[in-house]
Amino acid sequence: MKEPFIQVGILLSQPGIDFSLSTPYRLNGKEIPPGDYSLVFSEGKILFGKELYDEMMFEPYEVHTDSFILKEVIIGVNFHWERKEDQRFLGGLKFIVEDNGITAINIVSLEDYLTSVISSEMSATSSESLLKAHAVISRSWLLAQVRKDKNINNNRRKSTSQVCTENEIIRWYDREDHVHFDVCADDHCQRYQGITRQSTELVKKAVEETRGKVLVYEEAICDTRFYKCCGGATETFENVWEPIVHPYLQGKADNMDDNFVLPDLTIEEEAEKWIRTSPPAFCNTQDMNVLKQVLNDYDQETADFYRWKVAYSQSELAAIINERSGIDYGEIV
Repeated sequence: MKEPFIQVGILLSQPGIDFSLSTPYRLNGKEIPPGDYSLVFSEGKILFGKELYDEMMFEPYEVHTDSFILKEVIIGVNFHWERKEDQRFLGGLKFIVEDNGITAINIVSLEDYLTSVISSEMSATSSESLLKAHAVISRSWLLAQVRKDKNINNNRRKSTSQVCTENEIIRWYDREDHVHFDVCADDHCQRYQGITRQSTELVKKAVEETRGKVLVYEEAICDTRFYKCCGGATETFENVWEPIVHPYLQGKADNMDDNFVLPDLTIEEEAEKWIRTSPPAFCNTQDMNVLKQVLNDYDQETADFYRWKVAYSQSELAAIINERSGIDYGEIV
């Protein structure tokens, strides 16, 4: 199988974008030299110099070595660690008009993408076994999503994202929100921060030695959802992501103790007891030596990974629910 190329949305619907080419690129057959450049959203198009474009494609001469820098890329969108970084990427760079702004898309080979993902989701200083496991999981997840998109398009149907009854609305939020690229670069899909954090040869080795390897269930690539922090137990797939049963993604305790019995967390009393205590789990650690090895620097700013407390007033809670659901429920008591 030929290695696929992935389209990754980096900056979404921006009024303007600044970027630098580190090597020569081609735009409509014309060579664009290295240097700093700016784009502005104008008259419903992309203004570059004195020209207006509906779409722009900067093609590399060598996809695995040519690179560019996008300025002020937002990471941790809507999380407490949200910030902006200048990030370097390999491969092609496409700009499109989307939602009254400019979206920047990186077109990159699958294995180059994975080398970045496992250095962005976790620290490049992690152990070799952990890096290899992450490479297989991230590769499987991505290819499962690409295959899912093809199945949806071939069947000319939309993915199920909402179920409404007289008494409730159940809505799933997943990466199908993206229609002009395969995945985004943030926690919404998988963290992908270019080659900014590819700081060890061990990362490249982990990707190369697992090249092409995926997890399979009944001849289909597994939709391998993963996490680095949790509440001590996982949830069954269809209760979180989409109303489709995945036998290999069932709720279980986050530990390897065969004698540990996970309580029925659908019972209010059991759930409250679980939340108010600190059951044993892989996520339940305060060992800074472990955390420094596996987490990037900004992840370590979070002090409480396993149990924490946040307080909201009634008006704040109502505003959050309104923003997230789009429904004004009025006063919440």
